[in-house]
Formats: sequence, structure tokens, C-alpha cells
Amino acid sequence: MPRLLAPTQAWLFGPSVDLTVFAGSALASIAFVLAAPWLGAVGDTPAWAWLLFVVGVDVAHVWSTLFRTYLDGEEVERRPGLYVGAPLAAYAVGVLAYSASPGAFWSVFAYVALFHFIRQQYGWVALYDRKARVSAFERRLDAAAVYAATLGPVVWWHANLPRAFWWFVENDFLAGLPTWAGTVALGAHAVVLGAWAVFQGVRIARGEGVQAGKVLLVAATWVAWFGGIVLARDDFAFTVMNVVLHGVPYFALLFRYARGRHAEGGFGAKGVLLRAGLPGFLLFLGVLALLEEGLWDVLVWHDRPVLFGDSGLALESDLMALVVPLLALPQATHYVLDAFIWKAGREPALLNRLGWGRAPQGPATVSPGHPAVAIPDVGE
Repeated sequence: MPRLLAPTQAWLFGPSVDLTVFAGSALASIAFVLAAPWLGAVGDTPAWAWLLFVVGVDVAHVWSTLFRTYLDGEEVERRPGLYVGAPLAAYAVGVLAYSASPGAFWSVFAYVALFHFIRQQYGWVALYDRKARVSAFERRLDAAAVYAATLGPVVWWHANLPRAFWWFVENDFLAGLPTWAGTVALGAHAVVLGAWAVFQGVRIARGEGVQAGKVLLVAATWVAWFGGIVLARDDFAFTVMNVVLHGVPYFALLFRYARGRHAEGGFGAKGVLLRAGLPGFLLFLGVLALLEEGLWDVLVWHDRPVLFGDSGLALESDLMALVVPLLALPQATHYVLDAFIWKAGREPALLNRLGWGRAPQGPATVSPGHPAVAIPDVGE
């Protein structure tokens, strides 16, 4: 007997939150892009959209990692080598790259960010699969679908440079792929996603049903990446589609974790940051993000004088090689730390802080957000 939904649904945060942060993020992105002509947002990203999406979502979600790391004194004491070494290593690499050339720095930074974004989407789907305890074949097919949904448009992008938008700065992605490579990439991505969709149909026909959250997440990933890269015609469309699906679920993860850690008595006096709930959490992160972007503008970009004033400050190139990697350090540290800080196999209490309870013991190999994130009993 065909069944649309699996009898038991595996949700990461709960049905309402999952649908909001994954499917809702994609739908909100589409709505903003479609409304762009009425919002005066066709072409370059206007100031209000930059504040909302770049500062309020993209940059702010980077700072939310503080609640898992530096705001927790016990956590820093537990792994001082990681929390001191990660920013030092990231800064050293950044200075070396910028000293070689500013272009080299921005290219390295862009590709690290791209890897981070792709792996986060894989991690969410992998966590759905482990919670639902699906077969090894289905896990591999789901992984292939996520990589197809993200890498297909990215390869096409590289084969169709220049576009009306860039990841960070102009020419940060390297050109050189022939146009036909982009066409092949989109063809391959369609084949893989088609096979994945057929498999979902097979599950329904067999009476097993599908995991609604996972299916919507894969669909949202495809919408954001195909729509934000292949179909996008300006910076506004790319920005909205690029950052919302990436940042909003991460806010949910960090807020859930922060509440759990605070309930244990974590953060000490800094726990006051959570007493105002989600609005206070987001406001704190937004202030940090705005301060960071203000420094970028005053010291480097000088393109938003209405917001940050016109300092007229022009740094020497040698000094820029020290300043730019320093300003980029919050993001770079976020990328590095996320490969380590979610390994619940080494810290079982992490599951309780996230409200997921203790899983049975077993291999720890799944990543809810990034390359090395893990929870117990979900081995490949």
C-alpha cells in the first residue's frame, strides 16, 4: 500500500522548527527575489538588504559560534590548544596568502567558504539519515544528491565566468573551465537528483514513505544553489539565496545548544545574554556583526559612508597584509573550529545540550553542520 510519509519522522529540532529553518528559508529567499522589483533591489544589493542578509544573517551566524566556544570558560579550558591554535593558524595562512597577492588571499578564502557551505548542507542531510537509521545505500544516495545540488551549479558557475556577482570580491573564483564543462555538470546533477527523486517514489510505492524534513531540505538546497547561481542575474538574488539557507539553520543549532548549556549553569555571568531569549541572542550577534563590518568599511572598503562615515583612511599595502586577514579572522576561525566542536562522540553531553538525548554507543561519524561533526551510533 503506497504511503506518502514514513510512519516515524526523524526531525532535527522538531517539525515546526525544521520546516521553518529549512523549507521556510528557501521559500523566504524565493519571495524576496521575486519581490525584488518592488523592493528596489534589482542589481546591486541595497543597503537595507545588505544589513539584513549580509550583516544580520551571514556575518552574525559566524559570531554565534562564540556560544559553543569562547564564551564558555570551561570549554576553553578543556581544549586550549584548539581555541588558541585555530585562530593563530588561520591568521598565519591569511597573512602568507595576502602577502603573496590580495587575489590569492581572496581566492583561498572563497574556496574555503565554498567548501564550508557545501559540507554544511551535506551534514544536515547526513544527520537526518542517522536519526532515521536508513540503509547505507540511501545514505550514499542522499549524499550524492546534496553534492549534485551544490557542485553542479558551482561547476557551471566556473564555466560561465564572469557573472554579475562573486563570492567575496571580483575574480575570487578562478576562470578557465570551458562552457561545455558547465553543461555537463548540470546534466550530471540532473541525473543524480532524478535518481534520488525516483528512489523517494520507490519508498512511497513500497509503503515505507519518505522523511519529510530530509526531502524538503534536499529540495531547498537545490532551489538555493541552482536558483542563486544558475538562474540569478544580479548580486541581490545571489546574496539572498546564498546566505539565508546557510545561516538560519545554524542560528537554530547554536541557540538550541546555548540554551542547553545555560541550563547546566554554563557561561557564568555571560548567561545574561540568553535571558532575553531568541531576540536577545540575535541582537547580541547582530551588534557584533555590525561592529565587524564597520571596521571592514573604515579600514578597507570605504563604500558605505552613510552607515560608517568617511574616514579617508588609506592603509599601505604592507599594513593591509596584516589588517585584512585580521578582519577575516572571525570567519576563518569559524570555518576551522566547526570541523571539531560538534564531535559528540568525544563529548556525549553535547547531545543532551541540543535536546537530542543520548544515542546508543557506536561509531561517531556524522556531521550536522561541517566536515567533522559527529554523533554516536551513526557509523557509515
